[in-house]
Amino acid sequence: MNDTRYNNRASEWIGDLTVWTRQNAGDNHEQLDRLRRNLRRAREQELTPRQRQILDLYFDQGMTIPQIAGALGVNPSTVSRTLRRAKDRLYRCLRYAL
Repeated sequence: MNDTRYNNRASEWIGDLTVWTRQNAGDNHEQLDRLRRNLRRAREQELTPRQRQILDLYFDQGMTIPQIAGALGVNPSTVSRTLRRAKDRLYRCLRYAL
């Protein structure tokens, strides 16, 4: 027999846990500030000029990969590969920063 009271209580329990987690979660403001500083530094020091340019166009200016390819006169797959390599390099630099 299906006990609907049990199913309703299960969803209430998840809601209670969510509220408790929000109230008791630690503040990660300092970690985020450190990550932002290190990200700026890594973008300046670790990426090639082309990777910085494509990352800027994609994330900071909101252009799509085909738009970037058209603006730079390269194949979209080249933009995609360059973007992937830049993100991988940043990840490797930042994963131990926290």
